[in-house]
Amino acid sequence: MKLRFIYLFLIVLVTSCYKIERPEKPKHFITKDKMIAILVDISLINSAKSVNKKVIEKNGIIPDEYIYKTHGIDSVIFAENNEYYAYKISEYQDIYTKVKDSLDKLKKKYKAIEAIEKAKKAKKDSIKKAGKIKSKPEKLQKIKDINKIKSSNKNEDNKHEEM
Repeated sequence: MKLRFIYLFLIVLVTSCYKIERPEKPKHFITKDKMIAILVDISLINSAKSVNKKVIEKNGIIPDEYIYKTHGIDSVIFAENNEYYAYKISEYQDIYTKVKDSLDKLKKKYKAIEAIEKAKKAKKDSIKKAGKIKSKPEKLQKIKDINKIKSSNKNEDNKHEEM
């Protein structure tokens, strides 16, 4: 039993001391800012795929190819640079923090735009409704007549109750 424990300990010791080679700086190096932009676009495309996959397919967009073409890279360049930055954990965390911040800013921007559009639509709808009432005075007159009848019925009911 002790012998097995010693063998296990030696195996763990030998494998834990295995030298991990640091990736070399890629030949086609992507700057930190460009890597952030690429990762933001990847996040947006992946979100779009999960929401409107049919629309993306209908428009003939292939997400990976779109990202690579937009940023002037290919999958190998991206993979090499991703591996390079991933080895440098603090830089990689900084990149992902900036990606998250960029996505949060975009989210706030589009929520503000959405709120403005809803307000404009509500204003248009209220103007439309007002226009419909003005364009149909007979309906307005009917509403007034109904209100008169209701108020006269209430007055009669109140007189009967007093007696």
